[in-house]
Amino acid sequence: MSKVEEEQVSTLDGRYSAKDMSVLEGLDPVRKRPGMYIGSTGPTGLHHLVWEVVDNSVDEAMAGYCTRVDVTLLADGGCRVVDNGRGIPTDVNPQYQLSGVEIALTKLHGGGKFGGQGYKVSGGLHGVGVSVVNALSTRLVVEVDLGGDRHRMEFVDGGHATGKLEVVGPAPQGRRGTSVTFWPDGSIFEEVSFRAQTVMERLQMYAFLNAGLEINFVDEREGAPAPVTYRYEGGIIDFVKHLNSTKDPLFKKVAYFKVSEDDGEVEVALQWNTGYNEGLHGYANGISTIEGGAHVEGLKKGLTNVVNKYARARTLLKEKDENLLGEDIREGMCAIVAVKLREPQFEGQTKAKLGNTSIRSLVERATNEKLAEWLEENPPEGRLIVSKAIQASRARVAARDAREATRRKSPLEGAGMPGKLTDCRSRDPRGAELFIVEGDSAGGSAVRARNPENQAILPIRGKILNVERARVDKMLKNNEIQALVAAIGAGVGEDFDVSKIRYHKVIILADADVDGSHIRTLLLTFFFRQMTPLVAEGHVYCAQPPLFSTTVGREKVYLKDEPARQRFLSAHPNHKGEFNRLKGLGEMDWHELGSTTMDPALRTLLRVEIEQAAIADEACSILMGDDVEQRKQFIVENAGEIRFLDV
Repeated sequence: MSKVEEEQVSTLDGRYSAKDMSVLEGLDPVRKRPGMYIGSTGPTGLHHLVWEVVDNSVDEAMAGYCTRVDVTLLADGGCRVVDNGRGIPTDVNPQYQLSGVEIALTKLHGGGKFGGQGYKVSGGLHGVGVSVVNALSTRLVVEVDLGGDRHRMEFVDGGHATGKLEVVGPAPQGRRGTSVTFWPDGSIFEEVSFRAQTVMERLQMYAFLNAGLEINFVDEREGAPAPVTYRYEGGIIDFVKHLNSTKDPLFKKVAYFKVSEDDGEVEVALQWNTGYNEGLHGYANGISTIEGGAHVEGLKKGLTNVVNKYARARTLLKEKDENLLGEDIREGMCAIVAVKLREPQFEGQTKAKLGNTSIRSLVERATNEKLAEWLEENPPEGRLIVSKAIQASRARVAARDAREATRRKSPLEGAGMPGKLTDCRSRDPRGAELFIVEGDSAGGSAVRARNPENQAILPIRGKILNVERARVDKMLKNNEIQALVAAIGAGVGEDFDVSKIRYHKVIILADADVDGSHIRTLLLTFFFRQMTPLVAEGHVYCAQPPLFSTTVGREKVYLKDEPARQRFLSAHPNHKGEFNRLKGLGEMDWHELGSTTMDPALRTLLRVEIEQAAIADEACSILMGDDVEQRKQFIVENAGEIRFLDV
């Protein structure tokens, strides 16, 4: 057999050898698989580039060397981040014979965050961040003011240096720090236009978590919002006040304490409101841990212990009374627990959960000591906290009965709804989909249009209960809520177990009008408040039914919304056909509903994601709370912006 024949046989029978293997050099792996490094190539991934550069500046602030960060969205689509930190080292590393700037910008695991003396604590991607930004940009310019000189280096086409690091002149008098300007690569990202509101929300969060740090934001693009400066001397105290400003605080004071030890630092701020939802948000080295972790668990345990001891000592709980549960005490609580530690152990690349057991003990000890002191020093507030918790415990008993009733009903009983769940045949949740459909008429069409193998239909009657304004016992007596809980099959609230969900896609299918948007918002509020892991792990979707239809020749064309209609007219300037506005799902026959909204090959789904739990908490409170003026302002500022992931 010839060598060529032998190689052909090897390919055909599936064997391969070392000659078939390749090694991606430098930053090539990032461009080959960008999702591995930034999560996606959609809007979330695009903005992740900004976060990685800003993270480096914030790390300098946490180390005590940076007091100001300027973020500018340039008119030509670029982004510039400038800080007054120490500046990326410009001297040459003797081992690699590269300057510190080149190491930081071209080496995936190069930096000062790997146990050296550069940083005690840090966020970011542990030395991966800014090099990833370089890899995914058409151009990046870095300037470092250090030792009286301004050093400059430029990269193009995914991290290729145009020359060596060079001194281009003197630094402004007394200035030191780093400036990074980059232009995202349009061949990598689905879109390269930054959303100002998304950037502003994140920068405000950075400022809250780093007391005294000044962060300036400027958008030079046409029609941009006015420049804004974020600086909070109160740090997370101001953060809690800000989050509770969308609610009705139970009292004005904020409980606050901070404890530092050799292996870490913990900072906690708490304030209660008259609402029924828990808002406990954890951060580790400035990173939002939306799935909690050791620091959150430590605060919960310490809080439960301290409040029960306080209630017993003040005879607010009698001997015969059972202890208050953690969920009772945390009802209406708004809290930030922020920890700093040298070697954070995050679960997964997204860093959604902190795993360090030592920080759990530190947070629990600090809470047991410092919160107990605060309660003793503030007896009126202490009594209000206990009183609210006692009311919550009574409601919990009533809710337990309602929850048990919900558990006893199978999804097929429909929980008393006029339209019953039409389940799918598949019992494998990984491929199963649950469509929550507005109205019986649309529900009937959806049942006919579905794939009975893996698509289930649950019609709901109009607008469900607004859970933002309802206690859990009232919520669990609601027929539509009971049906949702029973159909998804994983419990609700504290009992929710995402591993038990019966469908890995829960899809909200509502009309493309104002009422449909309201129903979507009510359902999303319920899922976020009562089934948070369902949203956090990416199981909640919104279907995109078309708003318009028109005819081209003999073919009927469906258009999602007004911008889609305008794009269609631009592409078909001679189109004379009428555009029919589809008022609701009930107007479509089942063939149309299936082809436009339910068929996986033709539909568009939007996956709902939680990037910052505190921001999502605030949005839910504004949209579904009692403050009409705040709601109007929020809608005006965010009109036309939907922060979902197109899939």
